[in-house]
Order: sequence, then C-alpha cells, then structure tokens
Amino acid sequence: MKKYVLTCFMVLAYLLTFAQPAPFVLKGTIKGKSSGMLKLSYGDMETGLKEDSAMVKQGRFEFRGMLQEPNMAYISDENASMRIEDPNVGSLFIQAGTMTLTLEYGNFKDLKLTGSATHDELAALDVKKQGAMRQLRVLSSAYDKANMRYIEAKKAGKPESELEKLKEEATQAKDRMDPYSEQINKLNMEFIRTHPDSYYAASMLQWQVSSLPLQESKAIYEKLSARIKQSETGKRVAKEIRAMEGGSPGAQANLFTATDINGNTLNLKDYSGKKYLLLDFWASWCVPCRKGNPHLLSLYSKYKDKGLEIVGVSDDDSNEKAWKAAVEKDGIGVWKHVLRGLKRKGNDFDRSNDLSDFYAIHSLPTKILIDKNGIIIGRYGGGGEDDAAMDKKLAELFEK
Repeated sequence: MKKYVLTCFMVLAYLLTFAQPAPFVLKGTIKGKSSGMLKLSYGDMETGLKEDSAMVKQGRFEFRGMLQEPNMAYISDENASMRIEDPNVGSLFIQAGTMTLTLEYGNFKDLKLTGSATHDELAALDVKKQGAMRQLRVLSSAYDKANMRYIEAKKAGKPESELEKLKEEATQAKDRMDPYSEQINKLNMEFIRTHPDSYYAASMLQWQVSSLPLQESKAIYEKLSARIKQSETGKRVAKEIRAMEGGSPGAQANLFTATDINGNTLNLKDYSGKKYLLLDFWASWCVPCRKGNPHLLSLYSKYKDKGLEIVGVSDDDSNEKAWKAAVEKDGIGVWKHVLRGLKRKGNDFDRSNDLSDFYAIHSLPTKILIDKNGIIIGRYGGGGEDDAAMDKKLAELFEK
C-alpha cells in the first residue's frame, strides 16, 4: 500500500511539474546596433500569442517570460517588416531556463542560441537545408520583383495583353522556386519521422498535416513519444488530424447554407439524393487554381448531365470584385459560387462560419467530392490525392 501511494504521488508530481509554466531568461548581444529596441513573439493562436520588447543598451538586451514547454519564437528589429524574408527577422526555439543569443544587425537569419536543446535540433536541420534556402531566397527576391511589376502595371491601367505577359513572368518566377521548396520539405519530413520525441518535429508536423494523406499523418502521430503527445504542441497536432478526418473520405460532409455570387441562398442539402457534389476550394489570386479551371470546365461539361454538380468556394472575402472578375474571365459561372466566409474583425478574424474550416482546407486548390448520401468519397489537393485520381474517380462514377 505504501508503495502504491508513493507511486501515485510521483505520477501526480510529474503531471503537476509538466503542466506548470517555468521562467526563461534570454540574454543577448547584437552586433551593429547599440541602442533602440528588439521584439520577441512566441506562443500560438490557441494558447495566445505573446509579444515582448527589450531595449538595446550598448549592444546588449534581455527578455524574461514564462513557458509551459519549448516554443517557436521570432525575434525582430523594431523597424522590421515582420515578413520571414526580412533580414532583421530570425526564428529560434526557446525553452525554460537561461539562454544566450548572439545577433548581427542585417543578418538575423544566422543568429546563435545556446541553452536550448530544441533549438540545437533546429540549427542542425537548418545546416542541411542551407543550400536550398540560399537558392530559395534568391528566387523569392526575383519573384517579388516580377510580381511588383505586375501590380504596378495593373495600377497604371496597362492593356490586358501586357498584364497577362507580366503575370506569366511572375508565375514562371514562382515556379522556379518549387524544386527547392520540395527539397526543403523532404528534409523536414525526414526529420519529423526520425525525431518522435522532439518539440520541433511536432511543431513542424502541425503544419504538415493538411498536406499529408490522413493515414500518413496518423501513423506519424502514433509514433510520437508520450511526452510530446501530452504537450500543447502534440495536442494541436491531434486537433489538426481530427479536423482532417472531418474533411476526408468516409466522413459525413458538412452540408452548409451560404449566399451565392448572385445573392441567392445556396443549400447543399438540396442536392442530397440527386447529385454528386464537387466542392472546389480556390481563389482569384491562386495561380494553380486558375490554371486548373479549363480542365474543371471540361469535366463539368462531360458529367453535368450525368449527375455532377460543382460549387466553387472562394477565399476572396476581402476582395469580392476580384472574385467576380475571375469567375467571369475564366468562364466558370456555369456552376454555383460562394465565398469562404472568413470575416476580418479589426486585427482578428471571425471564423464562426468559415466553410474552409468545415473541411480542414489549408492549401489551394483543394477539391472535396461528396456522394448523393452526403458522404465524402474523395479529397484532391491538400492532404489528398492528385487531379489524376479525381479524373479516375469521376470516370468510375459516370462512365459505367
């Protein structure tokens, strides 16, 4: 009995220790900046984003705070744009205890942090990604310039032929980034699979779930250590997986009601028992979405009389004019269109009627195929199969 009580006490003490926030101290020096201010942000949308600032005095600074577990953080100069590409924005993984940070003004990407075992993992992986990241930064800069030329030409009211040429140049510049992005993603996934007890691996997995097949995400999650599964980061991974289950084959679809592009009420329940529904999550600014519209039009023309209906769900709530112009230009007004329903409220968003959340949509384009009984039977794009698989599935349904 005594041994049993002692064991229970030890377990309780462990859980209490695990749940209690602990203090951290981040002491640092910065070369090339003797005064002014630095900013540190950490946390997440679930537990709350924390933002702190520290004065730089004779090139030295110090941050103090509380952490429940190791956490990804971003440090920036007071005048930085907060875009990750900004040279005065750097990422680091902080943890409880005392850490030492070394920065150089104009080159926060090469920051040095000691005292955080999780950041050591991040730094080691960054060394492997260094070559691809270097190329990606160069190509990203080229894309930004090409995209800016297009934006400026559009503002100046240049002819459509000139705008199309500039837009294509920007698209090609973006496409040149893809091989390096894929290389980096491959290294990230290798790290995730081989580090089941890493907060950094779990942090990256959280953002990968929506682009992975559901069963693969589940398999990786199951191999995470108990410590990571019980952490806030691990819980967020589990939440993402549950959300994906609601938007994957076998799940009951959310048959929403929304106002369509013409101001009429669209109720997906009206199609139950009559039509197969393909929900196309897209946006006017999404180049791959727009490129895929001619193919989608051909599928609709081929199968609309055999029982297929398409509903476009656009991520254009902030620019209805662009949405309507894209629908008209691409000739896709032959099917129904609604907006995603993400509403901005000040510096925050109202997601209470976000149709993308209903189906765990985190990347565009993504298509959800729903049968006549309201069951999801296909997911194509983010976290699902490719368009070739969609074509095959539609052929199986309608060409028997």
